[in-house]
Amino acid sequence: MSFTYHPNKRKRQKTHGFRKRWATISGRKVLKRRRLRGRKKVCL
Repeated sequence: MSFTYHPNKRKRQKTHGFRKRWATISGRKVLKRRRLRGRKKVCL
């Protein structure tokens, strides 16, 4: 049996990190929404 989640810091940052979000228009919209909502952490 294998598990679904295999933690990897680099891969996590590359997929959900700030720079990845900021690189695309839709990603910027995500950041904007999370800021408006008042999230403590905007992204990873």
